[in-house]
Amino acid sequence: MTAAQYIGQPEVYRVLDELSIPFDYYPHPPAPTIREAQLYRQDMEAACCKNLFFRNHKGNRHYLVILEGTRTLDVHDLEKRLKQGKISFASEQRMAKYLGVQPGSVSPFGLINDAGRHVHVFFDHQLQQATKMSFHPNDNRVSLVLRSADFWRYMEWTGNSYEFIRPSDD
Repeated sequence: MTAAQYIGQPEVYRVLDELSIPFDYYPHPPAPTIREAQLYRQDMEAACCKNLFFRNHKGNRHYLVILEGTRTLDVHDLEKRLKQGKISFASEQRMAKYLGVQPGSVSPFGLINDAGRHVHVFFDHQLQQATKMSFHPNDNRVSLVLRSADFWRYMEWTGNSYEFIRPSDD
């Protein structure tokens, strides 16, 4: 299939091709939440990731938090770590501006659209142990599964800063 034949943002497929990153392609009905996405995971042998997009109270910093799908985030703990006051979910307009996505399609593949490398990413430390991970290609009607080593290579390509955290249910 060519990038134009896949569901999702064509730029995602172009970058994966440019980086020689293979993936498994799983189309499914729209799955805007982790609960809905898990309904379509029967054939996927990969960590299902929950993606949350936040902004600080001033609106001048943005954070993508990626957790293993069954885990929870203590937002107050993250606020303490950031030392920037309260954080809240980013608006639909901010999602479009920084990640090029609509609500329900947030994904680290949205970093392709963050030309200024504005978004800092926090990863659940347990994802370092995953052999494969799955994400939407900026469209919640499909999931891509890729080897973790290839995903980390993609993250290096983005140039966005990232770090690992321990969510509250550790």
